[in-house]
Amino acid sequence: MTVPKIKLQAVYKAFGSKQVLDGIDLEVGRGESVVVIGGSGTGKSVMLKCILGLLQPDKGSIQVDGEEVTRMRSREREAVVRKFGMLFQGAALFDSLTVWENVAFGLIQGRRMEREKARAIALEKMAQVGLTADVAGLSPAELSGGMQKRVGLARAIATDPEIIFFDEPTTGLDPIMADVINELIVKTVKETGATALSITHDMASARKIADRIAMLYKGKLIWVGPASEVYASGNPHVDQFVNGRAEGPIRMEVRL
Repeated sequence: MTVPKIKLQAVYKAFGSKQVLDGIDLEVGRGESVVVIGGSGTGKSVMLKCILGLLQPDKGSIQVDGEEVTRMRSREREAVVRKFGMLFQGAALFDSLTVWENVAFGLIQGRRMEREKARAIALEKMAQVGLTADVAGLSPAELSGGMQKRVGLARAIATDPEIIFFDEPTTGLDPIMADVINELIVKTVKETGATALSITHDMASARKIADRIAMLYKGKLIWVGPASEVYASGNPHVDQFVNGRAEGPIRMEVRL
């Protein structure tokens, strides 16, 4: 039996009286791309933070390569975290660093690699995402939003991670640039052989980059299935969300 790359079993997380994750079960296979969709405030980011170890779940099991990570000591967890790459929402680049230093950050700070060697790898990863060497010395402020996302993607793959997390990868981009980034994500994941777990509310992005899609609603995964079937899920909540309809079982809270 193949061990999933990531496995969540009965994961719960509450903040005070608000139950954010209410018994999450999810498996992500080796080399698979899974996208979790859902509206704002449904718990997508909390789920991601629990896997990354930034938050501790109240109950449940989270395994990476069959190893339970929720009870690991810090040194053991460091070895697991080395398997991870992350493309943050809004790219989250360091303003004080140049483009290549941003890409090489994990190599220099995390792996203690010599700067020249790290720079060579950074340029190689930049080329993979369509960035030429002449932007290496620029600051992030000199780049467009789409180029900043490319830098963020180059940084995410710089350490050759086994698992890449994508947090709302197309937020703030126009539809054409969003599609360019989606294409790059598909290409990068395929070329690296990495496992991918993404969270988004952008259905165009979800359909493009996912093998499977899971929908999170009120702390539960209410549907999990192939990306090709998400528009024929038979679930009224999923149907309303993916078609962007105001009418349906999902009610948005509006405060006047």
